Formats: sequence, structure tokens, C-alpha cells
Amino acid sequence: MDAVATLPWADVWGQDEAVATLQAAAADPAGMTHAWLITGPPGSGRSTLAAAFAAALIAEPGDENGMRQVLAGVHPDLTALRTEGVIISIKDARALVERSYFSPSLGRYRVIIMEDADRMVERTSNVLLKALEEPPERTVWILCAPSEADLLPTIRSRVRVLRLREPDVDDVARLISQRTGVNLAIAEQSARHAQRHIGMAQRLATDDAARARRDDTLRGVLSVRGVGDAVEVAGRVVQAATEDAKTLTAERDELERATLLRTVGIAEGAAVPPAVRSQLSALEDEQKRRATRSLRDGIDRVLTDLQSMFRDVVLLQFGRDTDLINRELESDLRALAAAWSPQRTMTVLDQIAATRRNLEQNVAPTLALESMLVTVASGRIP
Repeated sequence: MDAVATLPWADVWGQDEAVATLQAAAADPAGMTHAWLITGPPGSGRSTLAAAFAAALIAEPGDENGMRQVLAGVHPDLTALRTEGVIISIKDARALVERSYFSPSLGRYRVIIMEDADRMVERTSNVLLKALEEPPERTVWILCAPSEADLLPTIRSRVRVLRLREPDVDDVARLISQRTGVNLAIAEQSARHAQRHIGMAQRLATDDAARARRDDTLRGVLSVRGVGDAVEVAGRVVQAATEDAKTLTAERDELERATLLRTVGIAEGAAVPPAVRSQLSALEDEQKRRATRSLRDGIDRVLTDLQSMFRDVVLLQFGRDTDLINRELESDLRALAAAWSPQRTMTVLDQIAATRRNLEQNVAPTLALESMLVTVASGRIP
């Protein structure tokens, strides 16, 4: 198959059935559904598939340049919301709705992509309802979320749902090894620890420090025996997540600031005139929101890792040891499985899930982790 024919879908991996469905939809304007919901776990490729579908919809068949513009996010008929805040704001939702009523300027369709649609509160969801129910003839909405249950029923009733499959660990490992050149053993371990999340698996495979932090965190939690240990380990987890978030955002923040100043003609190191300060302040506010989201995402990844560890303990308690996620800790997990009852392990898992929900409600991360680790130490919810 030639490059033009495969171009929109070249980066979509392991989702042949979904690709076939969307290819057929893009080729049939008469039967086109104008609002879609792509669901799948984090790392399953929802955003990549949404971008490929947008390219197939907007560009004429064979228009390689148009497809590349869409995939790069610079085509005038594509609007994509990739929120980096804790929630999607009503302001952002209204801007999307307003944009959706514009006719396509160059392509066949105007496409609106909303990633992380599960981050909408009810008021924000209500802003979208009419736009999803009665979109203009040549506008297509593509929402992305982990599952249908993450959106309101009123939203779900107005979209066509496309569910992605979860790849196998071995499939993810081969992909990561091919992409990065790391040996297959490291790729397999990373894919397993990331629970098949492709982006996270790639980061673990290529970052020795990230793998070491994960191992240190899990072993630290296993060492918790009382309130003092809980406080110490919670502090270490938050500190590590904070440093990780700063590493991920600092370079980007500085580049954005330099780009803004260069755009308005201010030389490096020169004083910022009052007329530009409001723009700089708005950028800094956005960066702070992104940093908050990055920190919470980092802590959520830690909690996901802890869930995988205590899930392994439950499996061992019921005599299953063939599909452990954290094989490197098997001897410690077997000791814990023998010392605890299954009920105690389930209590800890319930508290980890509750902690994840609490963090989404802006509970202080350190306090939330301390409370969760007290449950690990005692087997009882405080």
C-alpha cells in the first residue's frame, strides 16, 4: 500500500477494527455520523486515532499535504482541545461550540476534537448538548474518554461509541523495542509495569531514573508499619512527583515564555513593558494550571502502580501467580499475601481507589496519601 493511502493511519497501532470502521465512515458522506466517542484506557491510542480520523475526514483522498497539516494540528478546519488543567472549563467548551458552527474553509469537513472529555463537569457537558445533537452538516465532533461511563448519559445518547481494544503486554513490548531500540527484556518489564499504556511504557523503557523511582516507591510502601512511616513515605512520594512534574514542564514553560516575548519584539533579558505584562501573566496562570495537573497526574500514576501491586497480592492470596504485574517484587508480595487476609488487601485497594477520587476533588495530595498509607499500615480506613 502506498504512503498516501496509509498516511492518516500510519501511527495508529493495534486497532485494526477501529481503523476499518472509521475508514468506512470517512468514505461514506451520506451515512456519516456527526458525533463520535472514542473510548479506551489511557495509552490505548485514543488521541492518535482521533487525529487520523480527522485527517481522513478533512483532506481529500490522496491529498498528502492536507493530511499532514491535520496530523500536525495546523489545518484551519481542525480544532482540538487538549486540556492540561484539572477540568475542562466552560469557557473552553463554549469556544469549541462556537467554532463548530463555522463552515469548512479548505477541507471536506470541520472537525472538533475534545480529548479527555471525561474532565467535563455537568455544567460544561450541558454546553455541548445542542451542538452534539444538531451539528452543522459538515461538522464532525470527536470526543475521547476512558469509558462511556465517564460522560453524562445525555452526552452518551448523542454520540456513536467506538471502543478500542487493549493491547497485550508482549505486543506493547515489541512496539517499544522497535521504536526505541531498548532490549526486549526492558521493554517487556516497562510494558508490564505501565499496564500496557504505550506512552508510559516508552518513558519507563527509556528512563532509568523513572524505573528506579517506581521501584523505590513500591518498596517504600511495603515498608510502612505505622503512622510515622506513612507520613515519611507520603512526603517522599509527593516530593518525587513534584520533581518529576517540574522536569516535564520546566523546559516547555521557558520555551513558551521566550516565544511570547520574541513574538512581541522584546529582546532576551530586557524589561517587560506594562502592555505585555497581562499576556505574560495569562501565560503564567496557564502554566500553573498545567503544573497542578501534571503533579496530580504523577501522583495518580503512583496510585495506579500501588493498585497493581496490591492486585498482585490478591492474586497470590487466591493461588494465581501466572500474570503478576510486579514480578520483581514477588518474594515480598508472597510474604504479604501470607501475612494479610484477602479482606485486608481489598480494604487497601478500596482506599487507594477512594484516594484517586479525592485527588480529583482537589484534596491536598500529602494528606490524601498519608491517610491511604495509614490504611496500608493498619488494614483499617481511618
